[in-house]
Amino acid sequence: MRFWRRKPAEAQPANEAAPPAPAEPTAEERAELHEQTGRAVERTRRGIFGRLTALFEKADFGEAIWDELEEILIGSDAGLETTTAILDRVRQRARKEGVKQSARVREILRDELIATLREPGGTVPAWSRPDAPAPLVILVVGVNGAGKTTTIAKMAHAFKRDGATVILGAADTFRAAATDQLKVWGERVGVRVVAHQPGADPGAVAFDTLAAAESSRADVVIIDTAGRLHTKSNLMEELKKIDRVIKRKDPSAPHETLLVLDATTGQNGLQQARTFTGAVGVTGIVLAKLDGTAKGGIAFAIAHELGIPVRFIGTGERMEDLAPFDPVEFVDSLLA
Repeated sequence: MRFWRRKPAEAQPANEAAPPAPAEPTAEERAELHEQTGRAVERTRRGIFGRLTALFEKADFGEAIWDELEEILIGSDAGLETTTAILDRVRQRARKEGVKQSARVREILRDELIATLREPGGTVPAWSRPDAPAPLVILVVGVNGAGKTTTIAKMAHAFKRDGATVILGAADTFRAAATDQLKVWGERVGVRVVAHQPGADPGAVAFDTLAAAESSRADVVIIDTAGRLHTKSNLMEELKKIDRVIKRKDPSAPHETLLVLDATTGQNGLQQARTFTGAVGVTGIVLAKLDGTAKGGIAFAIAHELGIPVRFIGTGERMEDLAPFDPVEFVDSLLA
């Protein structure tokens, strides 16, 4: 599945009134996305969501079945608030249409699950726009252990595979191991990593990374950040500072601020998202390690309670195992 779709500058229409739409994926890319998404949610589908199969095999959808459906959704980490909102809409539609057949309730549930994931939509990811800024600056945040550095490497690999020139910034200077790890990934992927000494000013690293991207005419800049400092307030202030430094270099940047969440942490990830969003205005979520949890319903809670779109999902441990998030593919894979 292609991530990078920007057209050459000479191909851009002059004086365009609205940004051009991103290119539609090919049939081969859709098939790849279907396979990746199915692999990512396999444990969830076979686990708690697997109970839906037996639930919808019953001819009529009585009150006891509604209660069981609620239990399944809450148990999948969708959470009480999100589950209540989804099922309220499903019930309203079922009553309005006079529906009692389980098969039709399943169709309505599918529609409402997809709609929930699309609620925070309306914005096309910056990297998929034909008029993407150059360089495209992506700030990546998240707690230590969430899979942040590995996710950055997977993103760099995908962008490079699609023909983009990528530079990484090692702005997590709080841990020497974080810089070393990013350098190792940079060598594996074959992209440049801008780094300073341990304990250096993270803002200076971000500034130098953008300067390097500008001088080398790079397409994509991905900046890593700390996931832990002595206190949570220190961490958030450091992230705000990096954000300010980036804006001094390019007022429109960062063009995306992605929060990497470990899908296996479930509802705990919601509080992380609230904290990071309050500090740096998260524009999208990467659900890392989604293939390692049987509770993939956290995606619905993120979309409904936080209003933040999921941009990518982790589908495995290989470098290629990062997929763009597609609400229809996600829900259909869960209900398969």
